[in-house]
Amino acid sequence: MIGYYIIAGIMFLVGMMVSNRLKSKMTEYGQVGLSNRLSGKEIAEKMLRDNGIYDVQVVSTPGFLSDHYNPENKTVNLSPEVYDGQSVTASAVAAHECGHAVQHATQYSMLQMRSKMVPAVKIGSTLSQWVIIAGIGMMGFGGGNQTILLIGILLFSITTIFSIVTLPVEYDASNRALAWLEDSQILQADEHKMAEDALKWAARTYVVAAISSIATLLYYILIFMNRSSDDRN
Repeated sequence: MIGYYIIAGIMFLVGMMVSNRLKSKMTEYGQVGLSNRLSGKEIAEKMLRDNGIYDVQVVSTPGFLSDHYNPENKTVNLSPEVYDGQSVTASAVAAHECGHAVQHATQYSMLQMRSKMVPAVKIGSTLSQWVIIAGIGMMGFGGGNQTILLIGILLFSITTIFSIVTLPVEYDASNRALAWLEDSQILQADEHKMAEDALKWAARTYVVAAISSIATLLYYILIFMNRSSDDRN
């Protein structure tokens, strides 16, 4: 398990660096007021209307960086800083979450795939680590221990696939947001550049998560293959 802890430690440090950088950027651009004085709520509502979406409600939700789109009740949930904010950060985050609403309305295939995976991911993320630990722990006893480990790997692979599928979903939402912000001329050129930078850092958190999940999955597969090779010898 030493290899796992090394991988986990490295990815944890990288994740912390990217997360801290994201928070720094969001805070920095959160202090830059928009020249048009529109709030995140107003920007979100305008983007929805411009895309012909009238059945999605923009609401305020508690928490820092708690912003998300809920396809079940069709709500764009914005944190107080974004909902009421009149900053570059507020505009970028609000438009990004509306990007998910547009994906939903246009039946974007990758979003549909991710939504269908949610139930399986909940099971996989809850059970995989325990099953893998049990499988590795039973290796010395032979018999069915490899099967248990394989089951754990399959469960964990679901979460890995989910993290990979999430990447195009998040990048596409940001691209839709930035394209609309530019086409609608909501932001000045310098404001748009800052919004783009903020969303790039937000996307990198998902990249780190995906790489971490892939690396961990490969490590578990390597353990399984080594054990299988030992049993054949």
